[in-house]
Amino acid sequence: MRHLPGGPEQKRRARPDPTVVHRAVRVTAAACAGFYSFRYGFHQPVTATYALFGAVAVGVLARVEGGARTRARTLLLTLPFAWVLICLGTALAVHSWTAALGMAGVGFAVSFGSVGGPRLVGLTNGLQLFYILPCFPPYAPDTLPQRLAGVTVGLLLLTAAELLLWPEPAPPDYRDRLARAARAVARLADLAAAECADGHRPAAAPSGPRPPGAPPDGRAPPAGGPSHDADDAEEAEEAAARLDELRLSRIPMMERPAGPGAVDRALTHSGSVLHAIAADLQRVRRYSAPGGPSAQAAGLVAATAQALRAAAAGVRPGGPLPSAEPIEARIAAFETARISAASVPDAIGDTAGPGPAADPPSSDGDGDGDHARGAGDHDRDHDHDRGRTAVARLVLGSAALNAAEGARFLTLTTRTARHAPPPPDDTPPDERPGPFWYAHEPAPRLWWHRISGNLTPRSVYFRNALRTALALSAARLVAGALDLSHGFWVLLATLTLMRTSAADTRMTLRPALVGTAGGAVVTAVLLIAVGEHPVFYAAALPPVMLFAFTVGPVLGLAWAQGTFTVVVAMVFTQLAPAGWRLAEARLVNVATGATIGILAGLCAWPKGGGQDLRRRTAELLDQSAAALRETVAVLTGTGPAQGALRRARHSVLLTEALYAQYRSERHDPAEDGPNFQAAVRTGQHTVRRAEPLLVRVPPGGAATGPDGAAALVGRADQVAAAFRRQGAALRGRAPTGTPDHQLADARTALRHARLIATRTPSDAAALDAVDVTLWLSGLLDDLERVNHGAPARPAPGAAR
Repeated sequence: MRHLPGGPEQKRRARPDPTVVHRAVRVTAAACAGFYSFRYGFHQPVTATYALFGAVAVGVLARVEGGARTRARTLLLTLPFAWVLICLGTALAVHSWTAALGMAGVGFAVSFGSVGGPRLVGLTNGLQLFYILPCFPPYAPDTLPQRLAGVTVGLLLLTAAELLLWPEPAPPDYRDRLARAARAVARLADLAAAECADGHRPAAAPSGPRPPGAPPDGRAPPAGGPSHDADDAEEAEEAAARLDELRLSRIPMMERPAGPGAVDRALTHSGSVLHAIAADLQRVRRYSAPGGPSAQAAGLVAATAQALRAAAAGVRPGGPLPSAEPIEARIAAFETARISAASVPDAIGDTAGPGPAADPPSSDGDGDGDHARGAGDHDRDHDHDRGRTAVARLVLGSAALNAAEGARFLTLTTRTARHAPPPPDDTPPDERPGPFWYAHEPAPRLWWHRISGNLTPRSVYFRNALRTALALSAARLVAGALDLSHGFWVLLATLTLMRTSAADTRMTLRPALVGTAGGAVVTAVLLIAVGEHPVFYAAALPPVMLFAFTVGPVLGLAWAQGTFTVVVAMVFTQLAPAGWRLAEARLVNVATGATIGILAGLCAWPKGGGQDLRRRTAELLDQSAAALRETVAVLTGTGPAQGALRRARHSVLLTEALYAQYRSERHDPAEDGPNFQAAVRTGQHTVRRAEPLLVRVPPGGAATGPDGAAALVGRADQVAAAFRRQGAALRGRAPTGTPDHQLADARTALRHARLIATRTPSDAAALDAVDVTLWLSGLLDDLERVNHGAPARPAPGAAR
């Protein structure tokens, strides 16, 4: 199951955040108002219990995020589900075995509902509790109206408190992050367009400025050059920082666009497209010098910048809706000019001159730099230098076209996120579904697609739901068999203390038991010293509850369990006479529930996300290999589409979810192994880059004759083989950093394919073939990062 409030122990703060205090005040006010009204005003203890329980279950044990209006709307939408679960729990409490069976079904259904996105994940614990409380004795179906009335009042009071007591402002929206990133990438596009037009690239690379006063490429620095270069470096760094903000690990869970609807899918698609555009623009900048000036490429990149700014302005509600027609027109004009220029020797890419016969910088993403210098005598051959220059021009045009295609995709995803009419699906029928398939599907179909796609043991959502259902049903059976007093505390402890791995669950046991024991001691002393004086407990409950709900999120699990134990004792003492054994029952029940959670974790996927991440990532690489091989076969007309791209897209989704869970669990950093994040990105880029190629290039359009098609398929086979070798290395736990010597052969073969395109009469097919080889080269670079080791992990308590 997903435990939201904590992954690994959160960083302790010196003082509570005002937001925590405000939420504690709202929950305390709603819970106490409902409880006191019915307990002392109407003398209905059952209704009072459920009024307090409803406010606490959703306000504390669940997690509802967003602005005040969003939170209030979520609470109101929760109410019908609460009614259904309370009715089920009341009806099935007739026997322990019926209650346990019902717990298994409800536990699985509610937990598996987290596939619907972060908001449902946040409500999981609260919804589970709406079944847990009524499924315990006494079996009293005649009290159902009182139970429903109590939970209704509790949730309505909490809704009113959200709107009236320190209403929370809306958190930063993912759309705002997208807008900032799009504007930053647009400024990067401005730099790339200027460098394309000049035919050189300033020496200041994106990774940092060049030494002050150093001339770029042997040319005299322009006036104010160092300052200009520093500004360029700052723009590149700003774009990288804004793109990094789009990583889901940098975004609070409740703000992530992870739902199954078309809007969330479009927003997620927008983030991945922006990363791809930035990579293409960097490639344009790196090839501006070896490729020579290109007015056509510069114009296309400038149009890309305009499209990016239009998308940034239009992604927010109320902004001007962007149109894809301007960028589509510039793409069409560029392709026409590129084909015309390809038929003229030394004019490929619309260059204004021959351009320097130099290798591209070694930092280029597709590896055409220092690797090319190992060609021996060919490096001294003038004809070969001219060929390399022509290749650079081809790559420059291809990179500019890819960036523009990315801007077109971003425009369409922005329109989809704004509920605009979907674009026509121009994907060939054999390759469907296309990249915007979700824009053409009704919401119920999208939900079913998400649910059915995760009904497999390979899905982390399915596994967590099954683990939760087994643990809760077992806890209900144990509580019933042992006839534990207040047995619902057993299930509450199982639900709140169980984590996605046995190690994490075991780590929660000690602070939970220490905190509960401390709270039990305080409770016992209080009950013995004060005795049965409900007036005292009624007066003390609000400040104690406020203290508990404030210090719990700040000081950690031990304090949360201890203070909650005192709150529970004060509530039950006002409902019925209670002695010091109430504290004993609380401690026993928490220990029992936590133990059941540990046993469930040991029996079902004890290693959590880390158990299968290697296998799942290896499968992703295998599926990506099949997808890239099939895509090249379709583009060269040597094979039909057989659904490999669709399977790879599904594999990416499963691996993303597993990786997200893996990042939320405890691990020994020394055992992190390969860069799993890079592997996920490799799968994403395989799918995202194949989709526009299949749209732009007709089947067989990249074939430069039978020999050329066979050669390109052979190159794809080499890249696919590299993917499979990396997958096998993951399964075999090969040491990180083990070099794959065959990658160099694959790179050389791809460079050779691009060089051939400059020696034959170039036409649309030759240019499309260059685009395909550039895509494959980029995938090799992505793959190489997988073996470089895991990235730095965020600090404990950082947003995940």
